[in-house]
Amino acid sequence: MNAPATAELPVIVIGAGPTGLAAAAHLLDQGIEPRVLEAGSTAGALVREWSHVRLFSTWGEVVDPAAEKLLASAGWTRPDPAAYPSGGDWAGLYLQPLADVLGDRVRYGARVTGVSRAGRDRIVDADRENQPFAVHVTHADGHEERVYARAVIDASGTWATPSPAGGSGLPALGEKAAADRITYRVPDLKNPAVRARYAGRRTAVIGSGASAFTALAHLADLARSDDGAGTKGVWILRRGISGSTFGGGEADQLPARGALGLAAKAAVDEGHADAVTGFRTEVIGRADDGRLILVGEDGRHLDPVDEVIVLTGFRPDLSFLDELRLNLDERLQAPVALAPLIDPNQHSCGTVHPHGHRELAHPEKGVYLVGMKSYGRAPTFLAMTGHEQVRSVAAAIAGDLEAADRVELTLPETGVCGGAGLFDTPGAAEGDGGGCCTPAPQLVRLSTPTAAAGAAGAEEAPTGGCCG
Repeated sequence: MNAPATAELPVIVIGAGPTGLAAAAHLLDQGIEPRVLEAGSTAGALVREWSHVRLFSTWGEVVDPAAEKLLASAGWTRPDPAAYPSGGDWAGLYLQPLADVLGDRVRYGARVTGVSRAGRDRIVDADRENQPFAVHVTHADGHEERVYARAVIDASGTWATPSPAGGSGLPALGEKAAADRITYRVPDLKNPAVRARYAGRRTAVIGSGASAFTALAHLADLARSDDGAGTKGVWILRRGISGSTFGGGEADQLPARGALGLAAKAAVDEGHADAVTGFRTEVIGRADDGRLILVGEDGRHLDPVDEVIVLTGFRPDLSFLDELRLNLDERLQAPVALAPLIDPNQHSCGTVHPHGHRELAHPEKGVYLVGMKSYGRAPTFLAMTGHEQVRSVAAAIAGDLEAADRVELTLPETGVCGGAGLFDTPGAAEGDGGGCCTPAPQLVRLSTPTAAAGAAGAEEAPTGGCCG
């Protein structure tokens, strides 16, 4: 079967999440026909997996302007711009209505398993750029098909590929065998069955970002409740304690994000959680009673825990893009031109420079990784960034480079500093406000002053209005 002429083809958008659906709205605004391929059975399928978690961005910050315009034509009214939606609110009150307006342009149960140039594998140069993209799709019923596209926008996010507990980036030894007592999501403690799993038990929380804050705060709430006596958190930090450990606090320009860090601090101050600093997990073993024992790279053995919550960030699934020529940073797995702007060693979501199609472009012309996936392993993504990305990309695909290059975005500053996998700055001292560490990390009880506004604002998927 010969592929149709490229100019007559739609743009394939992978993922019906916040950024993917916004991309479809911007493409329509440019007069370009989108086709959204979603592996799940609903819009925002992955967002619904953290429906119980409240964002620290408001409705005014997580609704895309082009999407709102499209929805308004169907009689939709945005919820209170100053209110904070949960993941379930975001999916049910915004994403699904948006997908419904897009109609049959959104295909559910359609998992993209490969993308290439029609008739060209990765190594073939001849007439490559003139060929349309061939997108291999596997449907929920097992049926396979190949669809063709003039361009491909991958907004599939990173939620489905969480990072492991192991400090080396690989799963800790024994991590897979202990899967029955490990979760990589913030648990829904309002669910009776989930609540019973953690109530009265000792739980390790591995991670240093907004998701870890949320888990610690939820466990502390459980400990304070009538049915949660004896609930205890053990906060595993790969770094030490500094003035910015708990985020920007009252100085955070995203107030709910600042409050989240203060809630985590309260959990520690009140004794509902202890912190283990400078601990990089090497082994997860079993005690005789079935509980888990975490062993660090330095040989330390922690006291047994009943459960482990791993919240060490996410990473992109690039497997189905193997036949494309991508130019990705060797560390972050983000587009090379974008990587220096989002490096968590230097930047937060509030200090990332505005960027668009040029920073997102690859040697394979017409392919764009957008949304959380564009950030690779960097944790500092905001929904507003994704909206601006796809506005620029849609204009570029339409050939309006003036509009595509007019990238304007102002983001809130301060918050959590750096990524979960980063080491402290050598020689930094505890309490200096930088990434600090103790010479001999140990179990500590924290009673630090109110967290100072940090220079960074890391945002992990479930709690910041970031998107895939």
